[in-house]
Amino acid sequence: MGKAFDPLLIIEFIPTLIHYLGVTLEILAVSIFLGLILGVAAAIPRLFKIPFLNQLVILYVSFIRGTPILIQLFLVFYGLPAVLMIFNIDISKLDAIYFVIITYGISNGAGFSEIFRGAIRAVDKGQTEAAYSVGMTSGQNFFRIVLPQALRIAFPNVANSVIGSLKDTSLAFTIGVMDMVGRGDTLISATAHALEVYISLSIIYYAVVLLFEKIFKNLEKYFNRYQKVEISAAA
Repeated sequence: MGKAFDPLLIIEFIPTLIHYLGVTLEILAVSIFLGLILGVAAAIPRLFKIPFLNQLVILYVSFIRGTPILIQLFLVFYGLPAVLMIFNIDISKLDAIYFVIITYGISNGAGFSEIFRGAIRAVDKGQTEAAYSVGMTSGQNFFRIVLPQALRIAFPNVANSVIGSLKDTSLAFTIGVMDMVGRGDTLISATAHALEVYISLSIIYYAVVLLFEKIFKNLEKYFNRYQKVEISAAA
């Protein structure tokens, strides 16, 4: 059992934990960047039905969706060094944060691939036909017509995935990464005030999520700034 609840410790713990917020945001930013790249790459075989690669991506997305992120983290942390050792490549001494970033990059990539695939398919095919009718190439049609609209359609789901990934980063401490939760774990060991630590962590995560939601809401309004004009013109 822990010590008696002391609300004043929450005020004391928050600044200490915020000091490690940078590590959490670093994991989030890099893994989201990798996830976006992997997501686009994984969406292409699904969109164009590329033999073998299409089935491989389906298996990849299915596996990520069907397994907990914590299990994926352990598989990468313990499995990747073991596999690479077959080729005499030793990465066992790498900082644990790299394994966390790889894991979340792979996990985000699976989600983003489905988001992008659905968004691209949601773009009216009539616009592609119109682009070809005025002499645009396939590349011009994709980058100038399809992609901008697909990004607008995908943005709300991407934003939700980013927020979800932020909360998932709290598991990084399980393999020794000293992020906010990792620092909180050491505070619990040192003070035996677990409730105060977890309340402090909840406050910080909630504040960051609220900030992200505000930013994403403003960005979504910016991306949709011409939609009202189009609707008014059509009316």
